[in-house]
Amino acid sequence: MTEFESKCYGMSEANIRDQYMDSLTAKFVGLEMVAMGVLSDAQELISFGHDQAYDQARKNINIAKFILAEMMDARREKA
Repeated sequence: MTEFESKCYGMSEANIRDQYMDSLTAKFVGLEMVAMGVLSDAQELISFGHDQAYDQARKNINIAKFILAEMMDARREKA
C-alpha cells in the first residue's frame, strides 16, 4: 500500500477492488449499491462526532469516489 492509498483510503486500491468491487454484493446488486453502502457507512461514522470517526468517514467517501471513477472508466472503455 502506498502512502497516498493509506492516507486517502486506509487500504490499497487492490483491496478496494477485492473487498468492494469484486464482492457478492457488487455481483448481485451492482457497484452503484456498493458505493451507496460505503457512503451510508460514512454518514453513520459522522454521527459519532469524534475525530477518528471523521477521518474514517473521509476515507469511506474517497472509497466511494474511487468505485464511481472506476465505473466511469469502464464505461468509457466500452464506448
